[in-house]
Amino acid sequence: MKSFSQLRIVFLGTPDFAVATLDALVTAGANIVAVITVPDKPAGRGQLLHTSAVKDYAVAKNLPLLQPVKLKDTEFLETLKSYHADLQVVVAFRMLPEVVWNMPPMGTINVHASLLPQYRGAAPINHAIMNGETVTGVTTFKLKHEIDTGDILLQKEVAITPQDNAGTLHDKLMRAGADLLVESVKGLVNGSISERPQQIIDESEIKRASKIFTETRQIDWHRKAKDIHNQVRGLSPYPAAFTYIGNKTAKVFLTHYNLGNPEAEPGTFELVSSSGKHPDGLRFAAADGWVYIDELQQEGKKKMPIAEFLKGFRP
Repeated sequence: MKSFSQLRIVFLGTPDFAVATLDALVTAGANIVAVITVPDKPAGRGQLLHTSAVKDYAVAKNLPLLQPVKLKDTEFLETLKSYHADLQVVVAFRMLPEVVWNMPPMGTINVHASLLPQYRGAAPINHAIMNGETVTGVTTFKLKHEIDTGDILLQKEVAITPQDNAGTLHDKLMRAGADLLVESVKGLVNGSISERPQQIIDESEIKRASKIFTETRQIDWHRKAKDIHNQVRGLSPYPAAFTYIGNKTAKVFLTHYNLGNPEAEPGTFELVSSSGKHPDGLRFAAADGWVYIDELQQEGKKKMPIAEFLKGFRP
């Protein structure tokens, strides 16, 4: 068996979340023989080509880089084979065909931002907070046919505080996942860890983490105040929950809530004042209380605290 530094590793990833893991491997002395990421894409008003965070890192570190359009392309597969990788690591990339993930003799390791088998899917960070969880974590596992179902290598719990939103939890899990991945590869090399199947006692108890759609983001004021608050946390800062104020949409980034009988139809909003003078607060009636909006971005305006927003607000 080769040592950790001798192991030939191909890394596949796209966003910042993946960069943390790639950097952890490089810093630990791993032999990254190639990096695979998405092709450059036009973005913005000028349609300038936008590069992925993983590409930027690979270029800065002078790592061999591949940007295939199709992962089953013959030329790409031949190039990938030419690196003679012992192991592949994939973090926040895209679905891999079996011909890719099954190519190296040691297989392909994935880092997932949940404690599998819970929160399988595309948006585990968002859904964990939206569901009011107080603990989540990261899992390293071997890829197989069904998504997020492979044998587990290691797991690490990460606390979710009441102050966390999707952005802060993303950063916590990014760091934890990077460290766990390095530990997992070293453990495979020295034989200190082994793969174990995911344990599912009752399929009905599995919580899913499907993609975030528009209907996931829209606030339903008929729900309980705490659930709405967690929805906002779980979607902040991106893609953000939203509601309508008048005839304009408003992204909502920060809220707090009070329980009690609102004595108003859910969705009704009121201006409130902490000083008894000029309004400096905005609250919406929910099923069992009031949800106070603390930070928002109305259509056509910048993101701002509610007090600043209300200075120019005419209901």
